[in-house]
Amino acid sequence: MDTTSDELTRPLGRPRAEPKPAFAWAAVRWAGIGAAAAAVGLFGYVQLFGDPRGGVPKVAVEIETRPPAKTASAAAPAPSLERAGAGPQTASEVEGASGVSVVRPDGSVAPQSIIVRVPDEATLALNPAPDKRLIEVTRSGTLPRIGPDGARPLDVYARPAAGLPGGATPTARVAIVVGGLGISQSATLDAIAKLPPPVTLAFAPYGQNLDRMAARARESGHEIMLQVPMEPFDYPDSDPGPHTLIASARPAENMDHLHWAMGRLTGYVGLMNYMGGKLTSDTQALAPILKEVGARGLGFLDDGSSSRSVVTASRGETPVFRAEIVVDASGRPDGIDRALERLETAARGGAIAVGTATALPLSVERIARWAKGLEARGILLVPASAALRGAAPRESAAR
Repeated sequence: MDTTSDELTRPLGRPRAEPKPAFAWAAVRWAGIGAAAAAVGLFGYVQLFGDPRGGVPKVAVEIETRPPAKTASAAAPAPSLERAGAGPQTASEVEGASGVSVVRPDGSVAPQSIIVRVPDEATLALNPAPDKRLIEVTRSGTLPRIGPDGARPLDVYARPAAGLPGGATPTARVAIVVGGLGISQSATLDAIAKLPPPVTLAFAPYGQNLDRMAARARESGHEIMLQVPMEPFDYPDSDPGPHTLIASARPAENMDHLHWAMGRLTGYVGLMNYMGGKLTSDTQALAPILKEVGARGLGFLDDGSSSRSVVTASRGETPVFRAEIVVDASGRPDGIDRALERLETAARGGAIAVGTATALPLSVERIARWAKGLEARGILLVPASAALRGAAPRESAAR
């Protein structure tokens, strides 16, 4: 007998317990089992396939592809040369644009002739450098050479010939070589920008980015030369720098130094001494150097700084020329101006007169100023290669 359900035996004051139906316990039990199964199933799905959302909100936006809009330059017709002011103009249009009043006799008007502007000579392009025909790869770098077809760097890399405006015959021809380029980048860029293109620029074999600076000069129309450090009389108190060619050195040693300098850049038409009073006065030391220069299709320019130089007497078959004057030897503006006047006077004798200078700010400024008035005086400024290419070898001159 179940005493818990017996009213007679139940303690007084205790409420009667209501029995719970069996199906309620079963429902609770199955609900727990279902929730657990769902959780396990969801976890397994995520592990297998990943969460497509990843918990990061996503928005799908449709992108519409449209044809590109026409630019202003494409939509509008290009302005004519006349409207841009770059094309032919009549004399009256030029006068009107300049604001200059021209007084003419009664009844006369400005001529309607077309004014044609001739492009500046700076547009003359030099041949690309290096030319693959004219290079030799050595342990000292890329050296110039005569091509299989006989082409010389002196000819291929030279600035093209030009003349006075209108085809006028010049009364004199002068050349200027400005040296010391490449050591200071600012001075080099200043010389390239300020000096007229026919001025030849000579690079010392020192400094950074020499090939890039040399290419910049040639792009601006300047032909270039290479300066070779040579022993002065007071060496080593005056020291041109590393790899200096010494008069008392063995020829093979000097040749190594020469090749080192020649491998520092490309595209030059010839060599010029950098200092070198002692070496250029020694025929025995100088002869093999000049022979190597000529064998590689180059010319050699004596800068004119030493009165004891024997370069022209030792040239053999090498194209050689001696500069008439060092135009900035005085270091003063008036001295530079007078030297340039003497250079003009020397050129009126018929041959090309060559002057040399260093790329100091004062020298660059005075030479640039002087060059602006040359054409008005009937004088043609030519590159140094014009003098070197016209120089006859000693043996040819004797015949």
